[in-house]
Amino acid sequence: MPKLRVGVIFGGRSGEHEVSLISAESVMKALDRSKYEVIPIKIEPDGSWHGVSISVDPHENSDLDVVFPVLHGTYGEDGTMQGFLELANLPYVGAGFAASAVSMDKAFMRVLFAHAGLPLLPWDTFLHHEWKDNTQEITSRLEATLGYPMFVKPANLGSSVGISKVKSPADLAPAVEHAFEYDRKIVVEQGLIGAREVECSVLGHNNPQASVLGEIVPAHEFYDYNDKYHNEKSRLIIPAPLSEEQTKQVQDYAVRAFKAVDCSGMGRVDFFVDREGEIYVNEINTIPGFTQISMYPKLWEQSGLPYSALLDRLIAIAVEKHRERQNLRTSLS
Repeated sequence: MPKLRVGVIFGGRSGEHEVSLISAESVMKALDRSKYEVIPIKIEPDGSWHGVSISVDPHENSDLDVVFPVLHGTYGEDGTMQGFLELANLPYVGAGFAASAVSMDKAFMRVLFAHAGLPLLPWDTFLHHEWKDNTQEITSRLEATLGYPMFVKPANLGSSVGISKVKSPADLAPAVEHAFEYDRKIVVEQGLIGAREVECSVLGHNNPQASVLGEIVPAHEFYDYNDKYHNEKSRLIIPAPLSEEQTKQVQDYAVRAFKAVDCSGMGRVDFFVDREGEIYVNEINTIPGFTQISMYPKLWEQSGLPYSALLDRLIAIAVEKHRERQNLRTSLS
């Protein structure tokens, strides 16, 4: 059998460019060379491409059989790349463009989660121009409805980039301004004192499955960018020390969150567990970190699916999803 030609796209025009490079290196090293011809495709921060060209004309993409986007953040995880690959009519790993877009936007994502009946912490969202025009009004609203501590986040970014934990009124405005450096819209979420951070990996297409759970014990006040990709002082506890009932509840919520945004392929769903054992959905990541120390592959490894076999499964799902889409009618004739 000829090898499947897998184009691994990485880098990108995002604040998570560096993260993407680390994840892609791990993915390309682990892809089985007896099954795949690995074709690196790098996107520089300025948007320039290096490697095989991809065209919106499907007849010009004969060099690739499937694409594995390892792009975190804007212009990669937000539906833009997925829409481009749809136009190119190429199979690709991960969620479609709509699921990618709503999952990337933490405000849209929460609306869908709420509609699906998933438990969420109180939250608020606003745009940059609204903050500039109504700073005091928004500040008063946040203090009244959320209180301190609270987490301030860019709506459309991941890997904890631009996120601040705000513990006092003096910290709020600087945190908001910092988040607005990365996005025109931010989400502010009520913070939990002493909350545990639990994650679940989901894999599949029409019948997604949940992995064992992992708990993060961060080296700092929350699991920030350095903890995820550079500092190995944070502890990952797998399986998470939860009761059997809590474990099943988190896994159920994870699959429901995956389905709520119509995700496909992979998704890591993050949770908070408070001191009373109440569970809250935090967010879903449609292209989670894929380094050797990242939670998504580690959870599947502990569930009995090694890293390279996980990549095989994701590529197979991409081909399956593409084949399913090709059977849809595109004309009325």
